[in-house]
Order: sequence, then structure tokens, then C-alpha cells
Amino acid sequence: MARRTKNETTIRIFLVTISVLIINGCASFFPSVQQTTQSPWNSFDEVKKGFDQIIPNITTSTDLKKLGFNPFSTPNVKLLTYLDLLEKFMPNPSIRLKDIDSGVKSCLEARDQCFGYEATPSILHSKRYGNMFLDLLNFRRKKRTSGWKFKALIVLKQNLVVHKVWGGEPKVSEFEDKKNPLGPFQDVSGILPSIQI
Repeated sequence: MARRTKNETTIRIFLVTISVLIINGCASFFPSVQQTTQSPWNSFDEVKKGFDQIIPNITTSTDLKKLGFNPFSTPNVKLLTYLDLLEKFMPNPSIRLKDIDSGVKSCLEARDQCFGYEATPSILHSKRYGNMFLDLLNFRRKKRTSGWKFKALIVLKQNLVVHKVWGGEPKVSEFEDKKNPLGPFQDVSGILPSIQI
């Protein structure tokens, strides 16, 4: 009889704990992801500050190395050929060589002496939140993503910067709210084996 009471108490504690977790959503148990594109820069402002020091027709490839823009030593800085640059600046026949920036134009005309660096550093944090019970059973999943992304394109002719352009997102703030009315059965293709006829 005492054993039965002890088992009932254990079951009650377990049920109360589960109920509290379901009601509160239990945010601390949600998975989180940090996606970092490895680079020497830790913030958007930091990489932008380095990029601002690049001056066309003055900055050299040696100067770029000191600023961290070097595809041979800095991770995730891509080396582009003049053919890659041609595709970027003249993606369709309606854009003519005379329509693009004069520095890029002279670079493309130099062909093999023309190249570019493309840097895409970023840091993104993703965190799921909401009701853990609904998330666990795939009825409703909420995700918050924050961080920053930077993209820089530097064009060089004979190791001298002739053009630069940048873009990106200084403050990424995205919310995703995915609802699946069928819960775990929403995507049966992942559960049931494929049927061959």
C-alpha cells in the first residue's frame, strides 16, 4: 500500500512538471543556432570601418591584406576572375561596357590583369521560442533570427583597387511562425517510405 502511494506521488509530480513545462512553453529547452561566417571582424561596424579605409586608385592589394581583405589568408573572402566580374557587372546583353563604372571598364579591358575580392562576413543567431509542446509535436514552430550580414566587392587592376561597392544588413531581425494543422503528420513523405508502383 505504501509502495502504491509512493508511485502515485511520483506520477503526480511527473504530470505536474510536464504541465508546467507545457503551460510556460519552457523557452530554455528550445534549440538555438549560431551561424558565423568566419572572418576577422566581430561586428558590422568593424568590417564597415575597415572597408571605408579602401580608396580607389590609391589602395593596393598589399594594403587590403593589412585591412583583412585577403582571399589567401582571410576565410570567406573569394577571389574573382575578370570573367566572374564580367558576369556581375554585365549580367545581360542590354548592359554595355560603356554603361558601367570607368574603373571597372578599364579593369575588364585589361582581362587577365583584372580580378576582384568578394567578402561576405556575417553572424546570425537563431532561437526557437513559443509553446514547447506545440513545437515538439510540429503543430507550431516559432523562430527568431538576429545578427548582421555584410557583403563587399573590391575590383583590382594590376594590384590597385579601381572600384569598390558594399551592401548588407546591419541589423537582421527576422521572425518565422510556421503552423502545421496536422502536426507530426504534416509531411508524411518524411515518415512513410516511398511507394513504388
